[in-house]
Amino acid sequence: MKEREIKYWIIVASKDHVKKGVFEGISQACHGKVTPLKKMRKDDFLIYYSSKLTMDGFEKCQEFTALGKVVDNDIYQVQVSENFCPSRRNVMFLKCDDISILPLIDELDFIQNKKNWGYPFRFGIFEIKEHDFQLISSKMLQNYV
Repeated sequence: MKEREIKYWIIVASKDHVKKGVFEGISQACHGKVTPLKKMRKDDFLIYYSSKLTMDGFEKCQEFTALGKVVDNDIYQVQVSENFCPSRRNVMFLKCDDISILPLIDELDFIQNKKNWGYPFRFGIFEIKEHDFQLISSKMLQNYV
């Protein structure tokens, strides 16, 4: 039986939400929807990208803000408020630096149109190739290796 290949994901969320998730050791995607989380499996890696500092704000961030590894295959829901019960996964986040995307745009394969580089992030979650993961993660981890 062939061992499953590790996959690499980018999830988009505001920086304040990412940092809360890192503190809690959890990942949410696309406002708590379950379907995006079903794409991931144990041992997959994820990188969070934050276009904004806060969900309701307008201040740009444009940084990769967290790096982690999915620790199990469990997806579960948590009652956050009366009207919000998001789906989550457990993630082991690595100690890393937030880094700007701007100096990396020309080298990232998932950004095909370098002029309109923000387009892929509109989907909320997407898979990237190992090359892009290694490029981003090496910059995020350079002060911790």
